[in-house]
Amino acid sequence: MTTSSFPGGTSLSHLDIYDDVTVDGACGGSPHMHLVSTEAYLVVGGRGALQTIDRDGFRETPLEPGSVVWFTPGTIHRAVNTGGLRVFVLMSNAGLPEAGDAVMTFPAEVVGDPAAYGEAASLGRGDGPAARAARRRDLAVTGFERLRAAAVAGDMAPLHEFYELAGALVRSRAAGWGSIVREGALAEAERSLTLTEATARGELTHLRDGRVHVAPAASGERAFGMCGRIRAYDVTDQENPR
Repeated sequence: MTTSSFPGGTSLSHLDIYDDVTVDGACGGSPHMHLVSTEAYLVVGGRGALQTIDRDGFRETPLEPGSVVWFTPGTIHRAVNTGGLRVFVLMSNAGLPEAGDAVMTFPAEVVGDPAAYGEAASLGRGDGPAARAARRRDLAVTGFERLRAAAVAGDMAPLHEFYELAGALVRSRAAGWGSIVREGALAEAERSLTLTEATARGELTHLRDGRVHVAPAASGERAFGMCGRIRAYDVTDQENPR
């Protein structure tokens, strides 16, 4: 397994939010939710908003250069692009979203059917990833609109139903998530605790191992992510050239 000393067992990506219009007339990404991970946006360009649904209902948070916003598990979120919105994304539990810790807000009848969800979420086959990414985004916005309308009306039952359906959808794969957390965020925290205790004893040999790490320059086509075109940084520890 590759190791990473990047802070906190987190991942870092650069994201250009989709700028084409979806079914409700707004531009932006696919609304979705993480079941375990917390996500943060640092806005580096453009403007937009983060639309969220959680236990407090529907909320829209403005995004502009310098904005920092983060959202915890269970927060349905959607990035809306009103002009060139670009963000850095910091995600807890690196590797966990890629292992399935994200469920898009497709209508309940799709989220409740694993085969239908898998087909709707897939970027493979058919008319190419760009068209399929747009189609799944539109379907997620359709489900999001239903959840938003209910939340604005004070009816949280559809949100709670979505939680249950999302949990059932990922339950079988969640059994493997513990190892990702243990080998990433937990291992990093335990290393920090070990160094803290060593320093308190006056044992400072670990300082001799200090070094700088540089992420390789990103190259190639950006992937079609849920919220936009995304490029993940490789923050595994690299051999430094001398």
